[in-house]
Amino acid sequence: MVIITLQRDKCIGCNYCVEIAPGQFQMSKKDGKSVLLKSVNAKGFFTLKSSDHTIAGNCKLAVKACPVNIISIKET
Repeated sequence: MVIITLQRDKCIGCNYCVEIAPGQFQMSKKDGKSVLLKSVNAKGFFTLKSSDHTIAGNCKLAVKACPVNIISIKET
C-alpha cells in the first residue's frame, strides 16, 4: 500500500509536484494550489491510498522537490 498525503493549506503553488508526478497532482484553477488527485480530505490533509506501487517513484521525487515540505509518502 502506498499512502500519499498533501497538506494543501500550506501549498505555495510552485507547481513542482505537478511537473514531477502529473498522474497524482494537478494545480487548482480556483486558488493556484496543488490538488492530490483521487484523495480524501481530513481537516486539510488530503490522503490517497493506493495499492499501485508504481506511483511511489515519482511521488518520492515530488516530496524531495516540494520547497515547503507539505507532501509525504509512506509505503507498507
